[in-house]
Amino acid sequence: MTHPAIDYSRYQTLAITRRGVNDAVIDIQMKAQNGKLPTAGHEGHWELSEIWRDIDKDDSVRCAVLRGEGLGFSGGGDLALVQDMASDFGVRTRVWKEARDLVYNVINCDKPIVSAMHGPAVGAGLVAGLLADISIASKTAKIVDGHTRLGVAAGDHAAIVWPLLCGMAKAKYYLMLCEAVSGEEAERIGLVSLAVDEDQLLPKAYEVADRLAAGSQTAIRWTKYSLNNWLRQAGPTFDTSLALEFMGFGGPDVHEGVASLRERRTPKY
Repeated sequence: MTHPAIDYSRYQTLAITRRGVNDAVIDIQMKAQNGKLPTAGHEGHWELSEIWRDIDKDDSVRCAVLRGEGLGFSGGGDLALVQDMASDFGVRTRVWKEARDLVYNVINCDKPIVSAMHGPAVGAGLVAGLLADISIASKTAKIVDGHTRLGVAAGDHAAIVWPLLCGMAKAKYYLMLCEAVSGEEAERIGLVSLAVDEDQLLPKAYEVADRLAAGSQTAIRWTKYSLNNWLRQAGPTFDTSLALEFMGFGGPDVHEGVASLRERRTPKY
């Protein structure tokens, strides 16, 4: 069955263009706020979870590239959204579903996804960045799972994929301590596929995407599907981590976490 063309103009926080032979590569750039970093507010969080459904249905797409605008790949959740999640049960349950959908939609998207991460890579953007089939980081990228610093459990994508990528010992070290990982170190421990000099980041991402778009689509997509069964097996682990993260948003520590971020100080838990 051939699906109708997808209208990508509905996405406001993502700049979406086409490139490559027959425009078969879709280029998704998370827009920076105030020219600095892309951050996921109410709209952006939903869009980042939803876009993969459209790409999955779009017969004209063979590969997707995800990148960030401005000073980095992703600045994490907008603090206003975090505050709303902490104080409003309705918002918290809605964002919990979006966070779950983001992970499973990336995993289940039929098309291969390439991420190109530079500068800070945190939060919802990092979810898609590390779950991408081919993750490429600049050597100076700063990958941080910011959850424990905020006062909530490392949910999102962390429990489903970090131990598989870099091993349990490294995963616990970086996730529990909220330690930053450079792109170069991330490649060394297996957290990302490749680390390159920043001026080579986009050229390399596009080269990989073009190669994927030119290859046998059934062979590539079915390889992705079968390999991602490792992640599907970890679904109960992920669901637990996400539930515990969002239980934390209803607790006291997240308020201190938000306050410390706003005031640029060390939190006192």
